[in-house]
Amino acid sequence: MAEGMGNNGEEKAEEINYRGVKAMPFVIGNETFEKLGTVGASSNLLVYLTTIFNMKSITATNLINVFHGTCNFGTLAGAFLSDTYFGRYKVLGVASISSFLGMLVLTLSAAVKTLHPPHCIDALCVRPTPWQMAFLLAGFTFMIIGASGIRPCNLAFGVDQFNPNTESGKKGITSFFNWYYFTFTFAMMVSLTIIVYVQASISWSIGLAIPTFFIFVSCVMFFVGTRIYVIVQPSDSPLTNIIQVLVATIKKWKLIVPKDPTVSLFNHVSAKSINSKLSYSNQLRYVSKS
Repeated sequence: MAEGMGNNGEEKAEEINYRGVKAMPFVIGNETFEKLGTVGASSNLLVYLTTIFNMKSITATNLINVFHGTCNFGTLAGAFLSDTYFGRYKVLGVASISSFLGMLVLTLSAAVKTLHPPHCIDALCVRPTPWQMAFLLAGFTFMIIGASGIRPCNLAFGVDQFNPNTESGKKGITSFFNWYYFTFTFAMMVSLTIIVYVQASISWSIGLAIPTFFIFVSCVMFFVGTRIYVIVQPSDSPLTNIIQVLVATIKKWKLIVPKDPTVSLFNHVSAKSINSKLSYSNQLRYVSKS
């Protein structure tokens, strides 16, 4: 999406070519294969760390908790960078590649014998070397970066492909949500049954190679649809706006609010935004002073 400046110096937004129905298969495909890959790998990590890396259960549990917790906190950073600096498309692209690299590293740690300790013999277990742990943690780091970018951006990026101001666009958004959660549930079912079975009963190398392939397909599907995407340029982060509103409210606490705020400056909408405007509400009226 591009913006221009009129002769009078005012903001002027170019007309956006929404192609939601055409873009939806690529966004849904990216999300489905990404979930097939990441859920299939992360759901069985405890068994992997205790059987392949000979970790104690408490050590493996702590490592997994740190991994999942960092992924959850990382979504805040991913959302902030997306909204403020890079936009959803770039963040999703980098995150998809990073997620693939993380899964590739994890697969290699299972497939290459020198990248994990030997199997335990008669309760005698060799702990992983510092280099083996560093390789494993590098894979986790890539996966954290991937999750931090994909989780906060994928759903919003799909909604960006539809015009929220038309009936067809609103129906398209509803259809997108339906397909999104249907495929999400399907991916979870497959990951938690078939992929986990392959990992536990056949081979960890194969069981991790399958999710890696799925994430590779996810990356391909995402980038193939590049030419038809509506790419919203970054403007402001909601986190930044919330802080600005609170600071302005404190500074202007003595200001008298107009009887009808809707006819004042509270009605401004930037031409750079494609989001629909919310109606004025009497809730939290004290922030109207900002």
